[in-house]
Amino acid sequence: MRRTLWVKARSIRTWAVFALGIYLAAPLHAHHLKKGETTTLPVTTTSPKALELYQKGMADYENLYLERCNEEWRAAVKEDPDLAVAWAWIAFNSGNPQEVSQARAKAKELATKVTPGEKLMVAWISKVQEGDFLGGITAMNDMLEMYPHDKHLLYLAGNWLMGENGNDQAQRLFEKALAIDKNFPAALNDLAYVDARNRQFTKAFAAMDRYVALLPKEPNPQDSYGELLRMAGNFEGSLTHYRAALKIDPDFVTSQLGLGDTYALMGSQEQARVEYDKAIRFAHNEADRLTYSMQRAMTFVRDGNFAGADKSLLEIAETAHAKEQDLQEAKALRQMAEYQTDDNVAFKDLNLAEEALSHRATISASDRDEEMSRILRNRAVRAARAGDQALADKSLQQLEALANGSRNRVIQSSWQGAAGTLLMDQKKYPDAIAHLEEDQDDPFTMELLVQAYYQTAQTDKLHELEAKLRGTNVPTMEQALVVPAVRAKRPNI
Repeated sequence: MRRTLWVKARSIRTWAVFALGIYLAAPLHAHHLKKGETTTLPVTTTSPKALELYQKGMADYENLYLERCNEEWRAAVKEDPDLAVAWAWIAFNSGNPQEVSQARAKAKELATKVTPGEKLMVAWISKVQEGDFLGGITAMNDMLEMYPHDKHLLYLAGNWLMGENGNDQAQRLFEKALAIDKNFPAALNDLAYVDARNRQFTKAFAAMDRYVALLPKEPNPQDSYGELLRMAGNFEGSLTHYRAALKIDPDFVTSQLGLGDTYALMGSQEQARVEYDKAIRFAHNEADRLTYSMQRAMTFVRDGNFAGADKSLLEIAETAHAKEQDLQEAKALRQMAEYQTDDNVAFKDLNLAEEALSHRATISASDRDEEMSRILRNRAVRAARAGDQALADKSLQQLEALANGSRNRVIQSSWQGAAGTLLMDQKKYPDAIAHLEEDQDDPFTMELLVQAYYQTAQTDKLHELEAKLRGTNVPTMEQALVVPAVRAKRPNI
């Protein structure tokens, strides 16, 4: 399993790096470190217990125990309230917006007391969350340059890049990490995902075999194997590995979610809901519970039962509002808009989604702007299809302004996809292709690109992309709305 951020784009820099290392010393010495003097990022603390808890959290993060590591970092800052990096990781990984905001503020407050490398890590997390991507990118690049031989940092940098769909750059970092330690499990895991995304499944499964052999008593290797098999279309194999993960650790809820996602993609929506119900019941935090509930609601869309989807998503939005989970509320409402047949209903849902993003100040600027870009993309495309060109143009202009002011690749992809879609509506195929090719992992975009390649007689690209679209097995709303219908049609000749 990986924490997945579904974002896309083509050109990319190494913008995000994390840090992991061991250091227990008085801060007096820490501040005089120079580039190249140490191989791992120091951790400034005078508490052995706090350091132990911090390190355990980092190890659990690599093994995808994504709530247990939060608990360990929370315990670490109880032992040492001045442990800035632990506060930073809480801010990065927590699903509670209030906790994220408070932890980020605490990390920034303590940043003056730590080593240069730790200061860079705090700057990366805080600046990116606050919408200053250029500042965050700069801090991350500087930190990666400062500690180029830290295998954990290389992995974590690559892991982030994969979340940004920077697969080629991520692959290079994983290979560097494996050059330092050829049996580094976390890097093997993510390298397999890169291969799977490139549809090189033989290589991916070979890496998975090594990953499982290295950590036979951990659930995540089985979980990852299940996900990659599902990506390849081997649903029965996927189910087998998810069940193996749960046998190792019945509380590894992401594997329970994986069962639901796999049954949903197989077309067994009733069984998927049974599995999702278990995941929802045992979710480790409110944000996850709401996310799993949205996956369950999607089964009604796959069944063509839009009324059932409306009922479920509206309940999720109301629960999210009551629980002060504004981002989840906005996501539920925006997803409702995506499948509506009535444009006016869709516009109402999108307006409510936008309002949800401004209910409280605790939501991070990066989360707010990313979700706002998705809302604007949907509004622009929907307005153009509804014949409201003024609203379409206004929404696209807002989206372009958002994209021009940020290097956030979710936002960039939203703009490229929307711009390309509107150009397709105008039959400006070459111009549309230039934009759509920057957003190639979105099923709506892939479907339009297939049409654009057909219109411009780019037969090889057409067949390659059509095969990729038909073979897309990801449990998203976009896949649910596009891929099954495409598979029901005859391929383009």
